Amino acid sequence: MKRRSLASRNERPLIGVTTSEVRAAERVTPTPEGEPSGREMSLGLTYLKSLEAAGALPLVMPPLNEEAIEPLLDRLDGICLSGGPDLDPESYGAGAHPELGPTQPDLDRFELAVARRADAREMPILAICRGTQALNIVRGGALFQHLPEISEEIPHRQQTPGDQTSHAVEIDPGSRLAEALEGSAVDVNSFHHQAIDRLGEGLVVSARAPDGTIEAVEDPSRPFLIGVQWHAETLVHRSYEAALFRHFVEACRDDGAEFERRSGREVA
Repeated sequence: MKRRSLASRNERPLIGVTTSEVRAAERVTPTPEGEPSGREMSLGLTYLKSLEAAGALPLVMPPLNEEAIEPLLDRLDGICLSGGPDLDPESYGAGAHPELGPTQPDLDRFELAVARRADAREMPILAICRGTQALNIVRGGALFQHLPEISEEIPHRQQTPGDQTSHAVEIDPGSRLAEALEGSAVDVNSFHHQAIDRLGEGLVVSARAPDGTIEAVEDPSRPFLIGVQWHAETLVHRSYEAALFRHFVEACRDDGAEFERRSGREVA
């Protein structure tokens, strides 16, 4: 099913960004004049700033009831699946590994439903870290739940800040990712202990780490459906990561404009 849009965003496409985490409000001390503490959404501003700098209008998507997803997607030109906690292995039919971190099944259900429905609409999708794993799961794939059990050649959970890189990745030079990054060999950061195991249907591997870990996937049949295992949003001060966001935003702009032309609506 092709995606549908309700408004022209030919200049600045509207891109939905999934919530990274839902947690108790423990980092803010309530004041007598303030509202009572409760559960809150958490999402790094780096996702939003990176999309804005690339020419988009980013919109954070709260974990709503599933019946809200289709009306929400109607209004969006693209989806960014953000990073976050481990995915519940029940979502891909596996038991929990002893090293599995905290999971949020309710958040998983919403994000997986968003990814599945946006994918069915053939919307442009950029997936990052956990988002890449979620994309793989909705395509029928599965995950390694604890990478150190497989290989410790590369520390995939770096101790340095996110705006620094920790290892290289080798990118398929003929891939859409190479085109979007405008390069085929880049250094990336790494903040994960899970990674893709069984590849989802229609996805191909477009980048690997030196230890063989899958670092990026894409659907070559689509104009833009790319997932990267690293946190590209904290590396946009580097030219290749900024180019990735620009290419994604341009794909969202083109997709929205194409719908407007097909529907006969005036493009602003």
